[in-house]
Amino acid sequence: MTDVDERWAAPPANGPTTSNLADILERVLDKGIVIAGDIKIDLLDIELLTIRLRLFVASVETARKAGIDWWETDPALSSKAARNELREENDRLRERVEALESAEEGGPSSSRSPDTAEAGAGT
Repeated sequence: MTDVDERWAAPPANGPTTSNLADILERVLDKGIVIAGDIKIDLLDIELLTIRLRLFVASVETARKAGIDWWETDPALSSKAARNELREENDRLRERVEALESAEEGGPSSSRSPDTAEAGAGT
Protein backbone atom coordinates (compact mmCIF):
# COMPACT_ATOMS: atom_id res chain seq x y z
CA MET A 1 0.00 0.00 0.00
CA THR A 2 1.22 3.50 -0.76
CA ASP A 3 0.85 6.46 1.57
CA VAL A 4 -0.65 9.67 0.19
CA ASP A 5 0.96 12.91 1.28
CA GLU A 6 -2.03 15.10 2.15
CA ARG A 7 -0.04 18.18 3.11
CA TRP A 8 -0.21 19.48 -0.43
CA ALA A 9 -3.81 18.56 -1.12
CA ALA A 10 -6.14 21.38 -2.12
CA PRO A 11 -8.94 22.30 0.32
CA PRO A 12 -12.41 21.02 -0.55
CA ALA A 13 -14.17 23.18 -3.15
CA ASN A 14 -17.16 23.98 -0.97
CA GLY A 15 -15.29 24.17 2.36
CA PRO A 16 -14.30 27.40 4.08
CA THR A 17 -11.12 29.09 2.96
CA THR A 18 -8.69 30.11 5.63
CA SER A 19 -7.18 33.57 5.86
CA ASN A 20 -4.68 34.86 8.27
CA LEU A 21 -5.31 37.96 10.37
CA ALA A 22 -3.18 40.17 8.13
CA ASP A 23 -5.32 39.32 5.07
CA ILE A 24 -8.53 40.05 6.95
CA LEU A 25 -7.19 43.33 8.30
CA GLU A 26 -6.01 44.37 4.85
CA ARG A 27 -9.48 43.71 3.40
CA VAL A 28 -11.22 45.61 6.20
CA LEU A 29 -8.91 48.61 5.87
CA ASP A 30 -9.16 48.58 2.08
CA LYS A 31 -12.95 48.50 1.97
CA GLY A 32 -13.81 49.94 5.39
CA ILE A 33 -16.30 48.70 7.93
CA VAL A 34 -19.01 50.59 9.81
CA ILE A 35 -20.24 49.55 13.24
CA ALA A 36 -23.27 51.45 14.53
CA GLY A 37 -25.32 51.17 17.66
CA ASP A 38 -27.53 53.07 20.07
CA ILE A 39 -27.67 52.85 23.84
CA LYS A 40 -30.87 54.08 25.49
CA ILE A 41 -31.61 54.38 29.18
CA ASP A 42 -35.29 54.68 30.02
CA LEU A 43 -37.03 54.95 33.37
CA LEU A 44 -40.80 54.43 33.43
CA ASP A 45 -41.07 55.09 29.69
CA ILE A 46 -39.12 58.36 30.05
CA GLU A 47 -35.96 58.54 28.02
CA LEU A 48 -33.14 59.68 30.30
CA LEU A 49 -30.10 59.16 28.12
CA THR A 50 -29.36 58.21 24.53
CA ILE A 51 -25.86 57.52 23.28
CA ARG A 52 -25.29 56.98 19.58
CA LEU A 53 -22.12 55.15 18.64
CA ARG A 54 -20.73 55.13 15.12
CA LEU A 55 -17.39 53.50 14.37
CA PHE A 56 -15.77 53.60 10.96
CA VAL A 57 -12.66 51.45 10.59
CA ALA A 58 -10.72 52.02 7.40
CA SER A 59 -7.36 53.03 6.02
CA VAL A 60 -6.57 56.72 5.60
CA GLU A 61 -7.01 56.45 1.84
CA THR A 62 -10.40 54.76 2.15
CA ALA A 63 -11.52 57.34 4.72
CA ARG A 64 -10.51 60.18 2.39
CA LYS A 65 -12.50 58.55 -0.42
CA ALA A 66 -15.48 58.54 1.97
CA GLY A 67 -14.96 62.26 2.64
CA ILE A 68 -13.58 61.85 6.17
CA ASP A 69 -10.46 63.87 7.01
CA TRP A 70 -11.08 65.42 10.43
CA TRP A 71 -7.67 64.39 11.72
CA GLU A 72 -6.06 66.87 9.31
CA THR A 73 -7.88 69.86 10.84
CA ASP A 74 -7.75 68.86 14.52
CA PRO A 75 -4.89 70.79 16.23
CA ALA A 76 -4.49 68.01 18.80
CA LEU A 77 -3.72 65.49 16.04
CA SER A 78 -2.03 67.54 13.33
CA SER A 79 0.97 69.84 13.66
CA LYS A 80 -0.09 71.57 10.41
CA ALA A 81 -3.53 72.30 11.88
CA ALA A 82 -1.91 73.59 15.09
CA ARG A 83 0.29 75.96 13.05
CA ASN A 84 -2.73 77.16 11.10
CA GLU A 85 -4.65 77.78 14.33
CA LEU A 86 -1.75 79.81 15.75
CA ARG A 87 -1.47 81.77 12.50
CA GLU A 88 -5.20 82.57 12.55
CA GLU A 89 -5.03 83.66 16.20
CA ASN A 90 -2.00 85.83 15.40
CA ASP A 91 -3.87 87.45 12.49
CA ARG A 92 -6.91 88.16 14.72
CA LEU A 93 -4.70 89.73 17.39
CA ARG A 94 -2.91 91.89 14.81
CA GLU A 95 -6.29 93.11 13.50
CA ARG A 96 -7.38 94.00 17.04
CA VAL A 97 -4.13 95.89 17.69
CA GLU A 98 -4.52 97.80 14.43
CA ALA A 99 -8.12 98.65 15.29
CA LEU A 100 -7.08 99.90 18.74
CA GLU A 101 -4.23 101.95 17.32
CA SER A 102 -6.45 103.50 14.67
CA ALA A 103 -9.04 104.37 17.37
CA GLU A 104 -6.32 106.08 19.41
CA GLU A 105 -5.23 108.14 16.41
CA GLY A 106 -8.50 110.06 16.61
CA GLY A 107 -7.50 111.50 20.05
CA PRO A 108 -5.74 114.86 20.69
CA SER A 109 -2.28 113.39 21.39
CA SER A 110 -2.35 111.06 18.43
CA SER A 111 -0.32 113.41 16.22
CA ARG A 112 2.86 112.62 18.17
CA SER A 113 4.58 109.26 18.03
CA PRO A 114 5.31 107.47 21.37
CA ASP A 115 9.02 108.37 21.06
CA THR A 116 8.18 112.05 20.56
CA ALA A 117 5.77 112.02 23.48
CA GLU A 118 8.43 110.58 25.81
CA ALA A 119 11.00 113.15 24.67
CA GLY A 120 8.54 116.00 25.15
CA ALA A 121 7.62 114.83 28.64
CA GLY A 122 11.23 114.98 29.80
CA THR A 123 11.89 118.60 28.70
